Amino acid sequence: MSTSTVISKDGTVIAYDKVGSGPAVVLVDGAFCYRDMGPCAAVAQELSDRYTVYTYDRRGRGESGNTLPYDRQHEIEDLAAVAAEAGEPVSLCTFSSGVGLVLAAVENGLAVDKLALYEYPLITDDSRKPVPHGYQDHIAELIAADKPSAAIKYFLHAGIGLSSVLVALFPLLPGWSKMRKTAFTLTYDRHFMEDALDGRPIPTGRYDYITAPTTVFAGSKSPQWMRHGNVALAQAIPGAVYVELPGQTHQVKAKFFTPTLKKFLEA
Repeated sequence: MSTSTVISKDGTVIAYDKVGSGPAVVLVDGAFCYRDMGPCAAVAQELSDRYTVYTYDRRGRGESGNTLPYDRQHEIEDLAAVAAEAGEPVSLCTFSSGVGLVLAAVENGLAVDKLALYEYPLITDDSRKPVPHGYQDHIAELIAADKPSAAIKYFLHAGIGLSSVLVALFPLLPGWSKMRKTAFTLTYDRHFMEDALDGRPIPTGRYDYITAPTTVFAGSKSPQWMRHGNVALAQAIPGAVYVELPGQTHQVKAKFFTPTLKKFLEA
């Protein structure tokens, strides 16, 4: 594995790892995650026998810079810079709220070979209540008040729908301190999640700009609302396929995910 950096369009340094050999695949993290936290490192290792895999720290996370003020376009440019290092068009595999960033980047003109999207948090029907009015604003207020723990707990309960009992256990988990460090980037993710949790169906034609072969993945043990949302996402993307992984949750295990991912990438 090699570690390097690329300079994004606004001058921000973006750190990335490169492992393996073969066609390029760029992995994109969701909320909180970066190279030292989340699914991407394990997925990269599983893919590296057949692919050159790039994992990177989204701005404000890990070893990447955090040029202020934040601008949604800059995160799109960060991904484009990493993709350029890999050599466009690339295949993209992304997780959770990272799906929103990837979809925005493709809409912005990023050339992609294939898209693998794992569990974009979407509420598209009445299988659960939408987030409370002012949900994103309240997270921003908690971050501005230097209350990262409260912001995370609110995100987990009101946003993801975890029970109060489960949320209360999170500070006991080994990754809690890392989540606190990147909690402020929840205010960045909101720019790719604004309409994802409002409970409304995906508008007709919303993703007609996507022409690359696309597979939308979800875990069979994930909440019903999230599985429904990702079925709807697959139906909204021209030609996309929905694949449900037996026994998996939102925290997908690389060894159970990558065999199916490889079949898609190699098709």
